[in-house]
Amino acid sequence: MSSTADDGDPDLGGEDVGVTEQAAAEALDLLESEGMDIEESGLRLYVQQGGCAGLSYGMRFEHEPEPDDEIFERHGLRVFVDDASIDYIEGSVLAYEGGLQGAGFHVENPNVVSECGCGESFRT
Repeated sequence: MSSTADDGDPDLGGEDVGVTEQAAAEALDLLESEGMDIEESGLRLYVQQGGCAGLSYGMRFEHEPEPDDEIFERHGLRVFVDDASIDYIEGSVLAYEGGLQGAGFHVENPNVVSECGCGESFRT
């Protein structure tokens, strides 16, 4: 069952998935550069098995959500999260950092109890 969450502070996770304004702007720019319709398409955020700590994040652009996805609309960006991933990432905030060490998206997840040394995987 698809649902849309768009209440409360869009930067805060709470029970939802938040997105910072900068992360949304960067993702929307990338979606548009791929020729995707930002009204229908979005960023899929998911959790998969892998990494030395057991779980890792995945992200990809998709043209539309799956029927059972949770859909979060933040700063004009649609974020799709599947049922299996939502328990691991609810309350998280998707952020974007630029800098000399490299730019990119990262997930600030309050459910994480430990991360691997390189920061690529986690455990809840």
